[in-house]
Amino acid sequence: MDGVWSRVLRSIYRREPVVAFVVTVGAVDAAIGGLSEHYSLLAVGLGTVSVAIALRLWQQQRRQPLEQPSRPPVHLLPDRSSSRSLPMLSMSKKQPPGRL
Repeated sequence: MDGVWSRVLRSIYRREPVVAFVVTVGAVDAAIGGLSEHYSLLAVGLGTVSVAIALRLWQQQRRQPLEQPSRPPVHLLPDRSSSRSLPMLSMSKKQPPGRL
């Protein structure tokens, strides 16, 4: 179970690093506030987690309906260049410069 949990957390952090960080900070605040009986810190932590998840869901819903039909790509440059290609460079048979 421990391996599955770490894989899930790792995949979430890779996909949404900012949201996962904010949720982690909020969860830590909530845990510290709940265990130490500082209920204002508990409320701030739960509020932070709730706002981060709500914003992520809102962004996800906003992104989905914006799918437009795909258009063919517009190429700004021609497929082939009109100028000649450059000659191949080769090492010359000359001796390297001598050392002083």
